[in-house]
Amino acid sequence: MNYDLAMMALEGLGKAPARIVTSEGVVRIEATAAGFRELARLCLLLGSQDVAVGETFELKSPAHLTPGSPSLVLILIP
Repeated sequence: MNYDLAMMALEGLGKAPARIVTSEGVVRIEATAAGFRELARLCLLLGSQDVAVGETFELKSPAHLTPGSPSLVLILIP
């Protein structure tokens, strides 16, 4: 995985954090356009060919998510 790109995406989410809301069994992710771009970059990095199964990104409040948002874990499965 390209860790430089991953760090840039995580730093980008630090500047434009996403908000996660759960209600009645629904998970809603709210973000600015910049926040969605950084989240998409993380997903694309996990979809790269040189990534090992089990690689993860953990997004935490308040670093990458708005204060009070639950954590979000992106994990590559087989």
